[in-house]
Amino acid sequence: MSINSEAFRDALRHFPAGVTLVTLKAGDRTHGLTVSAFASVSPSPPLIAVIIDRRSSAHQLLEEEGTVFAVNILGEDQVELSNRFAWVKDDDRFAQGQWGTAVTGAPILEDAVAWMDCTIHSRLEAGTHTIYLGEIQASGLPRADESPLVYWNRGYRRLARKPLEASGKGESS
Repeated sequence: MSINSEAFRDALRHFPAGVTLVTLKAGDRTHGLTVSAFASVSPSPPLIAVIIDRRSSAHQLLEEEGTVFAVNILGEDQVELSNRFAWVKDDDRFAQGQWGTAVTGAPILEDAVAWMDCTIHSRLEAGTHTIYLGEIQASGLPRADESPLVYWNRGYRRLARKPLEASGKGESS
């Protein structure tokens, strides 16, 4: 028997995650949402994964043929934008921020730490969510030297810029 959703969330809140805005274009409609369920998958072909709740309006749009999306990695100074895309109504989400258009037509945040413009490679249903594998068609590094926004233990955090000393023992790759 598996654990309940509260125990699941309690355990995972101890794993830090980067904060992204996933922005998409479906036909003539745009949409965006804050997502921390994001991962690198493969360098060849270049694939990433975003995991979206099936109750989300973004999920409905991502199921449409021809929908494209971008993953925008937020900087530590972009908390307000993260909250905006998490809580503000759809029509108002893009009212703040510097927005451009990527190769596929997906909206990109021009002052993100980095962005990746994707076509949908494949989909996999997983419980209450769908895993979308995106094949990266273009990318940008507008603020590559700046620290990303991190979410850990139910709150936004900053990275400590000082690297830890490696002992050479027990390191994994």
